[in-house]
Amino acid sequence: MVYGKRQDRPLLMDVIQPERPNGAGVIVMVSGSWKSRTGPFDPWLAAPLLRRGYTLFAVHHISQPEVTIMDIVADVNRAVRFVRYHAGDYGVNPEKIGVTGGSSGGHLSLMLATRGGEGAADAADPVERQSSAVQAVAVFFPVTDLLNLGNSTQNLHDDGPPKSYVRGFGLASRDPGPWRPVGREMSPIYHIPAAMPPTLIIHGTADTLVPLDQSVRFREEARRHGTEVELIERPGKNHGWIGMITDIRLFADWFDRTLRG
Repeated sequence: MVYGKRQDRPLLMDVIQPERPNGAGVIVMVSGSWKSRTGPFDPWLAAPLLRRGYTLFAVHHISQPEVTIMDIVADVNRAVRFVRYHAGDYGVNPEKIGVTGGSSGGHLSLMLATRGGEGAADAADPVERQSSAVQAVAVFFPVTDLLNLGNSTQNLHDDGPPKSYVRGFGLASRDPGPWRPVGREMSPIYHIPAAMPPTLIIHGTADTLVPLDQSVRFREEARRHGTEVELIERPGKNHGWIGMITDIRLFADWFDRTLRG
């Protein structure tokens, strides 16, 4: 299904409906390294959510550096608006929309959690009048602070962008001057609202790409804003691990409490 366009290219999502819908929807960010694989989403990856009755909307985006990561963030906001506008077509309550993803998909999910909001009331396109806010979030090892990557293998410790994503962020060089405002704008930790939706993060303690500190500091900053983030640490686990399907069951439990409860 086409939810929008970017550079005259269609933006696609897969809709996977459960046997016994529960009236809530979960947007799945199909994203790693801010790249989105082509082809249909494998529903096995989210089987626990389908078994609980969640209608899934697997959102694909154009991969960086073909477009910038800022473009991708704008496009996933468009995806939420599209889902909300068409929610009734799929038996979904438009006020019961969750989001999930891992790594860059977790980053995009948290960008929605912290910055998703009202549409443009005067937009000619009715989709753009819809809110891009989500009501619950469950993610794996998300990037939360691009300006402070700590011991990440992507950090060259020169105050520049992550080493593999200079072009992805629309930059011509590693110069910290142009990078810092971009990095701040694209970091969920700097945009936490007091009314952030319920958020669950699962993160490995041995992650070298996105260190655990990214999630720990996000939780602490959320507390300073008067909201709680639940963080589950997986001892000795890196950036992904065998048995993550079990953790997706925890995501299903989380959505049961926060979307359906």
